[in-house]
Amino acid sequence: MTQDWQAGRLDSDLDGVGFDTLAVRAGQHRTPEGEHSEALFPTSSYVFRTAGDAAARFAGEVPGNVYSRYTNPTVRAFEERIAAMEGAEQAVATASGMSAILSIVMSLCSAGDHVLVSRSVFGSTISLFEKYLKRFGVQVDYVPLADLEGWAAAFKPNTRLLFVESPSNPLAELVDITELAAIAHERGALLAVDNCFCTPALQQPLKLGADIVMHSATKYIDGQGRAMGGVVAGSAKLMTEVVGFLRTAGPTLSPFNAWIFLKGLETLRIRMQAHCSSALELARWLEQQEGIEKVHYAGLASHPQHELAARQQSAFGAVVSFEVKGGKAGAWRFIDATRVISITTNLGDTKTTIAHPATTSHGRLSPQERENAGIRDSLIRVAVGLEDIADLKADLSRGLKAL
Repeated sequence: MTQDWQAGRLDSDLDGVGFDTLAVRAGQHRTPEGEHSEALFPTSSYVFRTAGDAAARFAGEVPGNVYSRYTNPTVRAFEERIAAMEGAEQAVATASGMSAILSIVMSLCSAGDHVLVSRSVFGSTISLFEKYLKRFGVQVDYVPLADLEGWAAAFKPNTRLLFVESPSNPLAELVDITELAAIAHERGALLAVDNCFCTPALQQPLKLGADIVMHSATKYIDGQGRAMGGVVAGSAKLMTEVVGFLRTAGPTLSPFNAWIFLKGLETLRIRMQAHCSSALELARWLEQQEGIEKVHYAGLASHPQHELAARQQSAFGAVVSFEVKGGKAGAWRFIDATRVISITTNLGDTKTTIAHPATTSHGRLSPQERENAGIRDSLIRVAVGLEDIADLKADLSRGLKAL
């Protein structure tokens, strides 16, 4: 937005408002058209009044849009809304969750730097570090997520960054974010937290001491499985580096996808409440069923980190993973017997999904890497949607009968 237009009362005064108001209104700057919904700007470039105006914009001497690879009003609205909801100074949107992780490492680390990653991360995250980032001289080691002593012991003089998912995919493991942040900061390192499974509606890692929070916006931020995107948030100083990488390398979020995510954020809290309520009921039910060997869900009293989850999250999330009898064959029979739930690896959708992590999301990992991450052949992941809970139980009962 240039300095030539001042919206005045057309924009909402958001000083001191609550989370749900930020989710609906933060980041919107109305145009002279006075639109009520957020405007969509599907443009690659912008027109300048004079050559001098163009030069000043490109040099950063005056604010305003330059090129949509790194500045777009719709994308900026999404970034400002996420920053407000996460309690960050600034957010930077990216083309996907994986490009968000890439942007963090490429902008904040150099060849020779050491990065500590939890073992309990998404399979593609491990592949990114192992197959690509190591190739360019980034040193990487893996630590059991909940083992705070293990994190402290794994530090090297050149450790620059710690990267974790909490809760993790798909086992709902957690780390004490406040304690891990203290360990990192005592040693001069940064802590980045993938908050995809909780969203800012359930957990705000920056307020717990983390330096960076990131999301695959493809998941719950969208909420209906329509668009791909990611976002990184933190201090303005750190995000300036991320913006620089994005401006040059170009893993940019499209304006249309940003607009979809803005719409998704408006209903985030109420969707997460419904997701979590059904997931907790389903986890408790699964724990009582014959043929189920173990249920992984932090909302269960049987979960070893239940108290930690209750302390640093406002609810327990919507992903329920469980191990069935019969190994891989049993898991596949269970999945194939369902008739309502979608067999797909995406999550965060209004539609419940079911997947076999060992042969899908974590299928490209070696058997040893899967073992280290706790991904067994008998494991099934269900991302609970918004259907009638009775219908979900009935569909999973078909799976149980197939064991």
